[in-house]
Amino acid sequence: MTQVAKLTIEQRDSITGKLFAPSSITIPVQDINDNWIISTQVQENCTVEELMWIKDLPLIEWDPKPEPPFPPEE
Repeated sequence: MTQVAKLTIEQRDSITGKLFAPSSITIPVQDINDNWIISTQVQENCTVEELMWIKDLPLIEWDPKPEPPFPPEE
């Protein structure tokens, strides 16, 4: 399984939409257990000094939410 970095809600709010590297924006997502996460690629590639704390976030196994049916069921 894939590992991802787990965020608290406060951490999610503080990084959503911010640049973590030139031309790269952070967009946290939720897993099936409603954990807020970012990829380890975001974590590893962060070059913005104020966000370097994301390199110390705990890792968890990624368990994605199922994709909604397309087209949506009526």
